[in-house]
Amino acid sequence: MSEHTQTENKMGVMPIPKLLVDMSLPMMASMLVQALYNIVDSIFVGSISEDALSAVSYAFPIQNLMIALSIGTGVGVNALVSRHLGAKNFKLANQIATNGLILSILTSFLMSVSVFCFCGPFFRFFTHNQTIIRYGIDYARIVGGLCYALFIQAFLEKMLQSTGRTRLSMITQMTGAITNVILDPIMIFGLFGFPRMEVAGAALATVIGQTFAAILAIFMNVYKNKELHISLRSYPFSLKIVKNIYAIGLPSIIMMAVSSVMNFGMNKVLGKFSDTAVAVFGAYYKLQSFIFMPVIGLNNGMLPIVAYNFGARKPDRIKGVMKLAVKGAICIMTVGTLLFLIFPAQLLGLFSASPQMLAIGVPALRIISSHFIVAGYSIICTSSFQSMGHGMLSLIVSVSRQLIVLLPVAFLFGLLFDLSSVWWCFPIAEIASAALCTLFMRKMLREEINPLYHTS
Repeated sequence: MSEHTQTENKMGVMPIPKLLVDMSLPMMASMLVQALYNIVDSIFVGSISEDALSAVSYAFPIQNLMIALSIGTGVGVNALVSRHLGAKNFKLANQIATNGLILSILTSFLMSVSVFCFCGPFFRFFTHNQTIIRYGIDYARIVGGLCYALFIQAFLEKMLQSTGRTRLSMITQMTGAITNVILDPIMIFGLFGFPRMEVAGAALATVIGQTFAAILAIFMNVYKNKELHISLRSYPFSLKIVKNIYAIGLPSIIMMAVSSVMNFGMNKVLGKFSDTAVAVFGAYYKLQSFIFMPVIGLNNGMLPIVAYNFGARKPDRIKGVMKLAVKGAICIMTVGTLLFLIFPAQLLGLFSASPQMLAIGVPALRIISSHFIVAGYSIICTSSFQSMGHGMLSLIVSVSRQLIVLLPVAFLFGLLFDLSSVWWCFPIAEIASAALCTLFMRKMLREEINPLYHTS
């Protein structure tokens, strides 16, 4: 399609409720499948042994860092592409997309080499349990050493989202997750003639699922995403564009990397009590993803809408989608809170929890879930900051929540009180995060969104 025959994208004209549903439901469905995969993956690993579950829990910061780098780059490209499509600057949108692909490939190479070389010392820092160390190294070297598909998949899915094709993005994500779920028991337990690979089998199933999703995402972008054209010949590498991508994406990367630091720190705090406490924390993270992933899907559906309409200077549409997204997030989180309060033992039972794990985990899930509703509000706010080019505000919120409040509180409570008190660091940190989000949102409305009424 030529640049002169482009028509108005649905993000600029479709009624807000219908548009948010149209953009978000596919993303929410794919995120639910992804969350289901995360839980099923850990259920199978937990059935090997508690040491295996602890090893995967210790490996989570490494995985989270890879996800941070892959998705963070995609977030920066997504927001810029959507904004320039809204402003009808199609050539620049294509150049940004092309540069984003190059960045994703380069970053995956650096991450692969780093994980393969340094995962041994990483696990030995946390524990002297040789079984956990062996399982952890097996898992990390496969997932990290073969992370190329993860980076390509994440980037190309963001390109589909940036043009409003969230259904196609959903298909690629679901393909990877379903492939993973099918292969998990086969490779972990050695079914149908496959060798029994245990934790390494879970890692290999993950990589194969990501590879299938990446291949499908390439096909979707080449043949279905007509508003974008990635070409190394037509759109050369530009340091200026890279700078603009990371002006938005780097705060997102650091935000998710901060989550890795938080997990790293929490594993260290909890490991002083027992490896079982670390297993509980790992199980919680898998379980909470089933609640948070739909909100993140809603969030991903909202982000390009806000960015597009900010570029098109339509303040009513910006406000409308943000308000509706907050309401949706609160509803989802309310359901999640009730599940964690009423059925904590049953949820932990999915991971073959021992009596000791249940004794630690039941009060932990009930305490931590008290912050879910507030977290839903904060997630939508931080995404709104990113979509309008204020990734630094999102970064400040994330760093304040996880490094300035959560980890110090966890360390202090672990030092002064018993293990059950440590879990209160989550609701305390989330209240501080929501207060900061409210201050930043009021500033953004006053200085950037409301003035659009006088210029649109």
